[in-house]
Amino acid sequence: MELGITTFAESYPDPETGHTISHGERLRQVLKEIEAAEAVGLDVYGIGEHHRADFASSAPAVILAAAAGRTERIRLTPAVVILSSDDPVRVFQAFSTLDLVSGGRAELLVGRGSFIESFPLFGHSLSDYDELFAEKLDLLLQIRDNERVTWSGRHRPRLDDQPIYPRPEQSPLPVWVAVGGTPQSIVRAGTRGLPVALAIIGGNPDRFAPLADLHRRAIADSGHDPAQAPLAVHAHGYIADTTDQAADEYYASYALAMTRLGRERGWNPMTRGQYEAMRGPAGSLVLGDPETVAQKIIHMREVLGIERFMLHISVGTLPHTQVLHSIELLGSKVAPLVQG
Repeated sequence: MELGITTFAESYPDPETGHTISHGERLRQVLKEIEAAEAVGLDVYGIGEHHRADFASSAPAVILAAAAGRTERIRLTPAVVILSSDDPVRVFQAFSTLDLVSGGRAELLVGRGSFIESFPLFGHSLSDYDELFAEKLDLLLQIRDNERVTWSGRHRPRLDDQPIYPRPEQSPLPVWVAVGGTPQSIVRAGTRGLPVALAIIGGNPDRFAPLADLHRRAIADSGHDPAQAPLAVHAHGYIADTTDQAADEYYASYALAMTRLGRERGWNPMTRGQYEAMRGPAGSLVLGDPETVAQKIIHMREVLGIERFMLHISVGTLPHTQVLHSIELLGSKVAPLVQG
């Protein structure tokens, strides 16, 4: 089972001092996190795409290319590319280039986007939210599988026997689909033979079991090889030497971030009681000492059949030394328990 880290390069105020880290400093921290993840044997590191002041990562391919020059083994992926508001030709070219400079370590994780800032920014209508993604995903797969492409659609100029370069070192370039819990999205990925990353950021992870089964059925019914379409989970969490320490260190920054995001979406402010429920055995937070975290990941593997788990540590802005220690514990303590 593969283990990895994701980040949005968050830059929220420190809950104690009120200081907000600069985007430049946060991105330099992310590069150090990727180096640390490789050093402790983790398999993959993912960087999200966002276009807002509290996230520094609007260009994941650029950050990952910088990381490629500092690493040798770890796989590098967006988490996610908002394909709906991007151009599939440029997305393919960017990550094909990343694949070449990294020696065949790039992946693509694409999604519709859980934030909407990129749609007006790049001139797209939210009324086309689902159609944009479906059309652009099919174009991306045509580009991945064919050096010359003929294509036409509603949301991009047509292509007539157009060659698209550079071609990646991997053949094919891995393409995953990020899904927040929509059956239609699961079926769309499965019928195309694509692996899926489930974003589990609330509720009981067990409730995603029907979606995992639906993905496997869609793959089989479409005649694709299940071995080429694994399932992953992306979840918030944190690891410390003890579970109480993890809970106390993580709460303030996590509550600040989730309360701010919740204010935009009509949620109530996060309380300590809600947080305690989320970090419990049936909650979505993967948080605690290494043994507690390992057991939660193992449970997800047993219930959902996942082959990759991605831990999103910095939902709020934690002290960087704590993030690095959490990464170290994931690789040195949790991984042997999960993979042993």
